[in-house]
Amino acid sequence: MSVQTETFFAGTSLMSRFHAFRVQMADNAAKRKVYRTTIAELETLTSRDLHDLGIAPGMIKQIAHEAAYGA
Repeated sequence: MSVQTETFFAGTSLMSRFHAFRVQMADNAAKRKVYRTTIAELETLTSRDLHDLGIAPGMIKQIAHEAAYGA
């Protein structure tokens, strides 16, 4: 008696996995761009402007992370 084991994922071809990988990479790149842009824009503000917005200078990276990747 012999048993045959299939080692591929049912319904997922190499092309579909490659496409999913490319979509994920594009999504990650877009999120990194939002993060970098948010930091750049907040760092151009004066301390008075940040204070008016209720933002401490040490909160800039946290705010950028939340803007790009969610809370």
